[in-house]
Amino acid sequence: MIFFTGIHNLTHASKVDYSFISINRLIKRKKDFGIRTWIMDSGAFSQVLTEGEHSLTAKEYADQIKRWSRCGILVRAVAQDYICIDSILEKLGRTVEEHQEMTIRNYVDLIQETKDCDVPIMPVLQGYEPEEYATHVQDYGSLLKANAWVGIGSIARKNSNPELVLNILNAIDEVRPDLRLHGFGIKKTCLQDSAIRDRLFSADSMAWNYACRYENRNPEDYKEALKFKNRIETMPVQINFL
Repeated sequence: MIFFTGIHNLTHASKVDYSFISINRLIKRKKDFGIRTWIMDSGAFSQVLTEGEHSLTAKEYADQIKRWSRCGILVRAVAQDYICIDSILEKLGRTVEEHQEMTIRNYVDLIQETKDCDVPIMPVLQGYEPEEYATHVQDYGSLLKANAWVGIGSIARKNSNPELVLNILNAIDEVRPDLRLHGFGIKKTCLQDSAIRDRLFSADSMAWNYACRYENRNPEDYKEALKFKNRIETMPVQINFL
């Protein structure tokens, strides 16, 4: 499994081999920055959480992807999906099905806007229950190419329940075992489960930064990010016999 370290201070981006950076950190930036291999996140979680919608149109986001693709190796840009968390759906008066449909529509729009760009777009699967994720895979149909690298949305808040996360990954695998799955915001609680790690092709996390703030350490120290990454990659894996 490839681990992408969440980075919020771009001066630290070149310090880690694989970085995960939100478009929210780039929108107002003027200058290029040093970085190695990275994924650009669409900022969907924070934007939909606070505004109910994305702050950039598909064209505006595509322009940002093209602009920053000259920095390092941008291997993927995450599509502008819609989170499926009960409290957010209730607040917005929407359903899981509506957010799934809106997610696919945004993916199609972004593909069209980036057809002249070399950066592939990472589609995102959304849902709440495992079977809803499986249904979303089917809804994408032929849009999900063979061996597609696909993000799994709305699972960051399920980290405390590895069994639920595994059930979601298994449900997707039953429909499309060829897909390479990326877990957004996956924490150590889940990553130490061997069954979850085996299902994931890649994952990202900003947990190191939150831990620094909570424990009164320096969240601006890139060495904290490196230590967290090392713990993830070397942690003992617990065998799941379920």
